[in-house]
Amino acid sequence: MRQALSLFVIAIIFGLSGCGEQGASTGPAKTASCMMKSPAALAIPAGAFMMGQEDVYAEEGPAKKIIIAAFYMDPHEVTNRQFAKFAAQTGYVTVAEKPVDPAIFGIAEDQIPAEMLKPGSAVFTPPARPSNQSADWWRYVPGANWKKPYGPDGADQQPDEPVVHLAYADMLAYAKWAGGRLPTEAEWEYAARGGNPNYTEQPADANSWQGAFPVRDLKADGYGGVAPAGCFKSNAYGLYDMIGNVWEMTADYYAPGHNPMRPPQNPKGPSESSAYDPINPGLATRVIKGGSFLCAPNYCQRYRPAARQGRDPGLGASNVGFRLVYDAKPEPAGNSE
Repeated sequence: MRQALSLFVIAIIFGLSGCGEQGASTGPAKTASCMMKSPAALAIPAGAFMMGQEDVYAEEGPAKKIIIAAFYMDPHEVTNRQFAKFAAQTGYVTVAEKPVDPAIFGIAEDQIPAEMLKPGSAVFTPPARPSNQSADWWRYVPGANWKKPYGPDGADQQPDEPVVHLAYADMLAYAKWAGGRLPTEAEWEYAARGGNPNYTEQPADANSWQGAFPVRDLKADGYGGVAPAGCFKSNAYGLYDMIGNVWEMTADYYAPGHNPMRPPQNPKGPSESSAYDPINPGLATRVIKGGSFLCAPNYCQRYRPAARQGRDPGLGASNVGFRLVYDAKPEPAGNSE
């Protein structure tokens, strides 16, 4: 059950203005699945790197040399095909498929719109006109979940696309079943860099937004929304879609900037008690990395390994997924393709 309500969600609920005219997106045109080169977890060697970036967004600094121990990482985000196998074997029901506890709103139940108490999730919906207000791009859609990512009237999930609309608890449940864990922010950023330095320009080999966000996506990369896993060139470690496509959840709590006193070896994020997200004060959010298909030069320049944001752990969205890491080479198990 959702335990807290972020200001982002409150804005969606009580400030729908431009969204109501559009209705929920039914999803982009689908293309053939991309061939996955290596479904098995890949070895990420131990090494050192400069974690963070100091020339784009303030929350990405200060940069510091960090040493990371070797680990294994899935080559792509967890897909709908993999999550469906987990759900079928365990009978697991995600947070977005359950009714919402009215207590999380902190107001009298009779003041809450009835639809907001129905099972659902946050779906990106392009507005009819330019807007810099996120409440004009997002709708809480009853019936939206990993099986129906665009809502009950939209397309079904596509097996080879990243699974979305999951709460943090759902990701942990999958990780336990698969014998893995969510990466720390440091592990994720180290793996995403693939030994390369920071950059600021929009990458060509990633699924991001080309055009004027949020009203016009030129789809120059071939996709007008989520792409199947593995459609873009892998990095030096053989990892696909570390940048773009969907944001990826990490295990770390969020604070606006890195602690300059963080340990130089295998650091973890702040404790829950010291976590702070100025966008969601009072809610301990988790770090998401890598940007998504919604990141554009005119709005969200987070198509970079150092990019980071806080994410409400209790609510899924149509542009947030995850992948797993392992401390030792995993045996072929339930999460294989």
